[in-house]
Amino acid sequence: MVEGITSDLIQLLMDRNQYSLPKAVETVYGSNIYSALLRPTSGLYAQSSGYVFSLLENELKNI
Repeated sequence: MVEGITSDLIQLLMDRNQYSLPKAVETVYGSNIYSALLRPTSGLYAQSSGYVFSLLENELKNI
């Protein structure tokens, strides 16, 4: 599940925010949201990709 959401997040960054593939990968893997996604206790792995993407967008806005 984590791999699928991660892949979706990368694709969404490229589609909606015109990120290049390397920049999208770097952004996702370097984010706090990705760290939370890896922690089973966060429950993010069970959420939709769209929901997790909205969290990622909020994180990126606040950097």
